[in-house]
Amino acid sequence: MTTTMRAIEITKPGGPEVLQETTRPMPVADHGQVVLKVAYAGVNRPDALQRAGMYAPPPTASDLPGLEASGEVVSVGDGVSGLAVGDKVCALLPGGGYAEYVATPAAHCLPVPAGLSSKEAACLPETFFTVWSNVFTRGGLKAGERFLIHGGSSGIGTTAIQLAHAFGARVFVTAGSDEKCAACVALGAERAINYRDEDFAAVMKAEGGANLILDMVGGDYIPRNVATLAEDGRLVQIAFLQGPKVELNFALMMMKRLTITGSTLRPQSDLAKARIAQDLADAVWPLIEAGKVKPVMDETFDFADAAKAHARMESSAHIGKIVLSVAGG
Repeated sequence: MTTTMRAIEITKPGGPEVLQETTRPMPVADHGQVVLKVAYAGVNRPDALQRAGMYAPPPTASDLPGLEASGEVVSVGDGVSGLAVGDKVCALLPGGGYAEYVATPAAHCLPVPAGLSSKEAACLPETFFTVWSNVFTRGGLKAGERFLIHGGSSGIGTTAIQLAHAFGARVFVTAGSDEKCAACVALGAERAINYRDEDFAAVMKAEGGANLILDMVGGDYIPRNVATLAEDGRLVQIAFLQGPKVELNFALMMMKRLTITGSTLRPQSDLAKARIAQDLADAVWPLIEAGKVKPVMDETFDFADAAKAHARMESSAHIGKIVLSVAGG
């Protein structure tokens, strides 16, 4: 068996062009881990942030980008139960997904849902782990609540729309074009707000305010979000595309009894991620297999074209998920 593999590394902090193909040693499964032969790797904004030098991987993680993948189990470490060589899975990764092989905790793997291809399955882990933990666990979304999603056409957004709709919430989104707004409505959004033409705060206030907001924009959206929330509303922050620092009047938070929270997924403990994986297996995978929820695919790029995939993502022209074809299948 070969001892080396192809991989895409970040040669230095910079733009998409700094992603270059290289050769790396094959990973080895540590205790509790499996090694996957990667079929497809998901492309996510944290990958671009890492490439730009703005999101360092945890000390124990691979320096290669890639936080999710689908593939076949080819090696099983000590202490692993429930997985065997030959199993087809998708997995949340600590890093290293832009490679022919990757090691990850076995507890972060989920079976490829019946009816989905390996390409579609590669789009599930990062977004579904993020949405479930932030919208349902942290945000406590309930049926009938008014839920506002910023960036509705993104991978996170398209996932959040479908899951919230499936669990009975009233879904509202913001997006940057009429095409993106139409795609969000087709997925289950009650109303899509083109933020270039309309004020989301005014729209939501006319509805009685948002009970929950999922935001990845930050910047001047933060005080606008606080003003948009109904009494006892919750704001969940998962990214800051327009920056994390802003002036905010906390008196409004007190008067409306608001909750402001947020999280990042990658630095959380293996146990915390394993718990999210189990929640997904119990509550979400049956919805996927029943055809009620499905990843929205944008474009697939060859493994060697990782730079083009990053350029596509950073153009913000995409709707849904972008993937790299590593071994395909």
